[in-house]
Amino acid sequence: MTAPLFEARDLRKRYGDTVVVDGLSFHIAPGECLGVIGPNGAGKTTTIRMCLGLTTPDEGDITALGMAMPRDALAIKSQLGVVSQFDSLDPDFSCAENLLVYGRYFGLPGALIRERIPRLLEFAALSHKARSRPVELSGGMRRRLSLARALVNDPRLLMLDEPTTGLDPQARHLMWERLQLLLQQGKSILLTTHFMDEAERLCSRLLVLDHGRKIAEGSPRELIARHLEPDVVEAYGNGALTLAQDPPLRALAARVEVSGETVFFYTQDARLLLDALSERHGLRTLHRPANLEDLFLKLTGRQIREDG
Repeated sequence: MTAPLFEARDLRKRYGDTVVVDGLSFHIAPGECLGVIGPNGAGKTTTIRMCLGLTTPDEGDITALGMAMPRDALAIKSQLGVVSQFDSLDPDFSCAENLLVYGRYFGLPGALIRERIPRLLEFAALSHKARSRPVELSGGMRRRLSLARALVNDPRLLMLDEPTTGLDPQARHLMWERLQLLLQQGKSILLTTHFMDEAERLCSRLLVLDHGRKIAEGSPRELIARHLEPDVVEAYGNGALTLAQDPPLRALAARVEVSGETVFFYTQDARLLLDALSERHGLRTLHRPANLEDLFLKLTGRQIREDG
């Protein structure tokens, strides 16, 4: 078995009486994209901050690239690439200058950085924006520039904290394309995200966090098969909510949930249920396979949570 590129063991972090991360352990293999998903306040960002040496755990150990955090924090960071939730580009510099200045933080020779800049801008689809400042870029362009900047030191491991938040669908798809290219090149990625389609596309393995604890771990397909029925029927429209209390319909499903004006039937085989629902006039249905969003909602609940 290949040794992990990164490993966290029994991490704990408290703020006052609040336990934010509670006994969390995980590892990242070379060339793997590990996704971390969970509701607001689950401990995702605090976990990333501990992994980066920005927050010291109260308990637990972190080893990365054969070194220990925080003891070897500077040496570890020299081989990490980071894209944070929030834009930290320098507004006074052009795209090319942002890359140049950031590369100098790693002590890279100016000639080496200048050699890398054209390739990084091309990778980010920003060659035509080399002299533009961040304020002149769209949100998607700024996120791609942040990714290019994170690659200036040719890192072995990327840590991405909700890298596509706020992007429109086209920009998100282009960002996913670039991240998939990095995985094909052998880079490793730790990714936090609220987008379940993003997690399913990019991640070979997922951690599901809630209240600072790991409540599930596995590949997207494994988690769905382990925790969910394979078929989902959504029912909405006239009289939909009364269906949730209909004994004959409930008998055709393993589990029934209500969210807003929609009733979700989770079942091993949807055929009999769909036949029964087809007799209800004014009702609309959607039959689909179970997905990561269903998993997320089953494990963490449907109630909206505020940040923190």
